Amino acid sequence: MGRAFEYRKARKMARWGKMSRIFPRISKEITMATKAGGPDPENNSRLRVAIQNAKGALMPKDRVEAAIKRATNKDEKDYEEVVYEGYGPHGVAIVVETATDNPTRTVANVRHLFSKYGGSMGTTGSLSFLFERKGIFRIKAEDLSLEDLELELIDYGAEDVRAEDDEVVVVAAFADFGQMQKALETRGLPVISSELQRIPLSFTELSEAQEEEAMKLIEFLEEDEDVQNVFHNLA
Repeated sequence: MGRAFEYRKARKMARWGKMSRIFPRISKEITMATKAGGPDPENNSRLRVAIQNAKGALMPKDRVEAAIKRATNKDEKDYEEVVYEGYGPHGVAIVVETATDNPTRTVANVRHLFSKYGGSMGTTGSLSFLFERKGIFRIKAEDLSLEDLELELIDYGAEDVRAEDDEVVVVAAFADFGQMQKALETRGLPVISSELQRIPLSFTELSEAQEEEAMKLIEFLEEDEDVQNVFHNLA
């Protein structure tokens, strides 16, 4: 009984910890989308995507509405999207996407973490040859036929349609992100999330001990309040 309780408690704490990181990042995306295209999701595709991702992450509706409302306030701070690149321990390539109201603070924090945990920052674009940007769409399976869906979406840029657990994942090129999003919306498919990811073109194999060192840097970067996403090529 005691072990079962502790297990459930640990899972709940892990879930809360994940939400505490994800919700602020989605709120920033909602803020940036609203400032860029207005508060009406019908006329703002980026905001529609952000709201969709908020629902997929089980973010409360009142938090979504509050983020939109804040963004319409002219005194609300603006966020700048900045990407940093570098190598972690043992040559792991790392790309860090940030959204910040203070780039000086953010670059100092990111540089400090790279230095402290055995990595080194590179120049912008220095790792572009190691990653390829792709649109990743996750859809509730709901008895969807993968073959039929792929045939239906291939004209909109679908490069891969596959099942992962109880979801269907659709992969599209960066340039096709917008039209794929529109195609899924038009068909009324139950999209859980839509996002641009940096997919590694090759991977770095490490020993278990080396992997722990690299993951320590990655995890600390992910915890920084200005960081939106961290991509790496660790196998």
